[in-house]
Amino acid sequence: MKAVQSSEAVAERPAVGLFSAVVVVAALGYFVDIYDLVLFSIIRVESLKGIGVAEAAITNEGLHLLSMQMWGMLLGGVLWGVLGDKRGRLSVLFGSILLYSLANIANGFVQSVDQYAWLRLIAGVGLAGELGAGITLVAESLPKEKRGYGTMIVASVGVSGAMVAYLVGVKLFGWRNAYFIGGGLGLALLALRVGVFESGMFEQTKATTVVRGDFLSLFTSGPRFYKYLRCLLLGAPFWFLVGILITLAPEFGKQFGLQAPVTGGLSIFWCYFGLTLGDFTSGALSQLLRSRTRTLQLFILATSAMVAFYLFGLRGASAPAFYAACFGIGFAGGFWALFVTVAAEQFGTNLRSTVATTIPNFARGATVLIVPCYQYLLKIPALGMVGSAAVIGAVLLAMAFFSASTLPETYAKDLDYVE
Repeated sequence: MKAVQSSEAVAERPAVGLFSAVVVVAALGYFVDIYDLVLFSIIRVESLKGIGVAEAAITNEGLHLLSMQMWGMLLGGVLWGVLGDKRGRLSVLFGSILLYSLANIANGFVQSVDQYAWLRLIAGVGLAGELGAGITLVAESLPKEKRGYGTMIVASVGVSGAMVAYLVGVKLFGWRNAYFIGGGLGLALLALRVGVFESGMFEQTKATTVVRGDFLSLFTSGPRFYKYLRCLLLGAPFWFLVGILITLAPEFGKQFGLQAPVTGGLSIFWCYFGLTLGDFTSGALSQLLRSRTRTLQLFILATSAMVAFYLFGLRGASAPAFYAACFGIGFAGGFWALFVTVAAEQFGTNLRSTVATTIPNFARGATVLIVPCYQYLLKIPALGMVGSAAVIGAVLLAMAFFSASTLPETYAKDLDYVE
């Protein structure tokens, strides 16, 4: 069905600037989201030891808990995405942060792997709503020529939450208190959301009879599904980078014969430090080049080069050199918010929240497929850890580059239309 222009007018609203409440609240919401999202990976070893898991079982139990979190994000992606198109973007921003804040406070009290797993599932459901709703609200509120700068600010502030999670969870307060602090930050953020306007485009569409939030409609049209699939494939490599290469950094460090052991927490810190700068750079570059797709192509190629260096260029390297490679992977992979922005810009207002929320969560949730594929490849003696990671990385990055090369350009596209 062709896109049609919305026709209902909405009340006049103040002009929205780059540092307006909408952008600030979305950025801080994403900050808390990322803090809670990566906290488990940072404190994986310490927290599992803390509840009595034997050292030999930590890798497998950690992957199980990560998969539970990602299953929650898959479920939450559909739930919050549809809700965002049916009830509004703000309802998702409030509801999702409340759920994952309470779940992460409960994570601080876990005493068994089973408790931990179910709470990571619930937290994953909550975490699924924040980014998509925030990006959608910012994209629909800012002038079309400034959308890239707005999402750049949201991403740059947001991903720095991972560095704070490392400092809180590893350096300052310990793993249980880190969960309490993350939950508390989320609850405090709810107070800042009072007075933030709902998207005018959503209100305009709400006043019509057009069907909103029809998730299944993404699959009933061949061209629409093909576009949706390519948007999804753009983001899939990122969670290979974080979920395999960075989360399992200690194990890879042993494979590489590093001069000193490395930790998962510090690897994530340097990766997300790079990601903060990378998201800022990719957002700014997409504005300067006036092209989302060319920017995505450049960053995917840079990511491919960094993955190759990480897997094949660190034999016998020092720990600082390894952490520098983690930083490089983060910087090159810093097209996450740009990828979500592109997905939001590809679809009409009545499906935009559904797409912008399900796409990043399905990309994150691809971990539940990537992990078993990786574990299967590990059984092939000729591949090992390095070869298995190389195969998966090559496939995911090739598909992402193809998607970036074939999706329509969306820079400065008018978003006031429906499917």
